[in-house]
Amino acid sequence: MSEDLESSRSSLGAPADASTAPVYRFTVDRLEVRVYADSLALARGAAVEAAQTLRRAVLEKGHARVIFACAASQIRFLETLTSQPGVDWARVVVFHMDEYLGLEAGHPASFRRFLREHLLEKVRPGEVHLLQGDAPEPLKEVRRYGEFLRATPVDLCCAGIGENGHLAFNDPPVADFNDPDPVKLVALDEACRRQQVREGWFADIESVPRYAYTLTIPTLCAAQRLVVVVPERRKAEAVARALSGPIHEACPASVLRRHPAATLFLDTESAALLRLP
Repeated sequence: MSEDLESSRSSLGAPADASTAPVYRFTVDRLEVRVYADSLALARGAAVEAAQTLRRAVLEKGHARVIFACAASQIRFLETLTSQPGVDWARVVVFHMDEYLGLEAGHPASFRRFLREHLLEKVRPGEVHLLQGDAPEPLKEVRRYGEFLRATPVDLCCAGIGENGHLAFNDPPVADFNDPDPVKLVALDEACRRQQVREGWFADIESVPRYAYTLTIPTLCAAQRLVVVVPERRKAEAVARALSGPIHEACPASVLRRHPAATLFLDTESAALLRLP
């Protein structure tokens, strides 16, 4: 953690305590990795870091722009983040990073519904931009959402990592570290679709949409700060490949090792396959 961040901590109202202290802390290339005793400690540590970033952006610029992942792995983190003190949510602009093509907003698996239930109804951000999965003209929706994202820089991206190593819906077959567009339509990898069934969002794989909107990897990595929340043993293999393998689209999350201000938050379960220092 930089000296500047430590010196500004008290004014930003985010004191550290034992509940947010990792048991391991190291770097892989440029990526900071923090390993916590359990998923609750992970959520607390990540929420403190994310809230601090939002406070700083509001203090320095008058607003904060943030992208959120919508997934089961993010629920505890979002619950903790929404209870953090001193975040002026009225000055926060919210985006999310993906949505299923053709899915209505009220569907139980819709990411718009997820974001409403776990964030928007609790903190009431000043501005919210949602991907309309059931927009009648998908290519127009891609352009519309991309224009919002291009308007001004994003301060914070709160992401996760999929079981196949994806970031958002950038699965290995479609991931592109040099994607020219901010948003695109993609075919979902079968491993990704099966993950959605295992998490209980759909009854079977045939019910999972085959296509989705996703923010591209350059869009996600353009955020000035990345807080990447990855609990649970089922993510351990993807985490190990992201940190130990080559930086390549075969494991999209490996690109995090290039970001100058990214932190990967793990628990001992998701870090189970790592050789910890």
